[in-house]
Amino acid sequence: MTEDDKAASFGGSAASAETMALLWGTKPAPTRGRKPGMTVPAIVATAIEIADAEGLDALSMRRVADALGVGTMSLYRYLPGKAELVELMLDTVMGEGGPPEPDPAGWRASLAAFARQSLAGYRRHPWLLDASISRGLMGPNQTAALDALLRMIAGIGLTNGQMMAVVGLVVGYVQGRARQLADTTRAEQRSGVSDEQFWRDFAPMLDEHLDADRFPALAAVWRDDELSWEDEFEFGLERVLDGIEAFVNGTGNRESGR
Repeated sequence: MTEDDKAASFGGSAASAETMALLWGTKPAPTRGRKPGMTVPAIVATAIEIADAEGLDALSMRRVADALGVGTMSLYRYLPGKAELVELMLDTVMGEGGPPEPDPAGWRASLAAFARQSLAGYRRHPWLLDASISRGLMGPNQTAALDALLRMIAGIGLTNGQMMAVVGLVVGYVQGRARQLADTTRAEQRSGVSDEQFWRDFAPMLDEHLDADRFPALAAVWRDDELSWEDEFEFGLERVLDGIEAFVNGTGNRESGR
């Protein structure tokens, strides 16, 4: 395996080492040429504002340069290109508010709090759903977040591999729900019709075709006047945590011989 192959297997490009230096702040400052007039954090903050407002597809080095009032080529004194910029954006937003804090109530409450904070982050920055975290490079903020999550579940009876799988399970659940909410928001923006209004308009149309003999289960739910809707995120999160807790308890029972 060549050095380029090794880099690609982790970050997807031969520039991975340079990007890691940018992420961790270890890249030496230029010793020649004019004194830099900008900073990497300022460039990243501008890029985040653009992505928040217009999405990741609208982001480009030229777009960032225009927003900063500089020439596009001047940005390349600070970072190689858009791919590296996105890595820096990812790590920056993952550091908002600092790493996840443990809840005194225990690992379950800690993971629940992290999941809610993570969903809020996706809502603030929907473009995160279009950026790769699983194959991205880990900067200091992402590393601190992962370390904090692992410390939350350390000592509850899981192997190291199971701990990583639990983190992946919770993160994957949050991403899935965040994607559903983002889809709803985009539909509202495209149509100008809120989700609530859509269902109010659609419900009577479906009701005409909902034959109770043909669709008995759905008809019973649809026409239940006392139907109480669950918060889908919280309901699903609790079931995910129930599953983890049941697995932990089962593992403990097997290891103790009970």
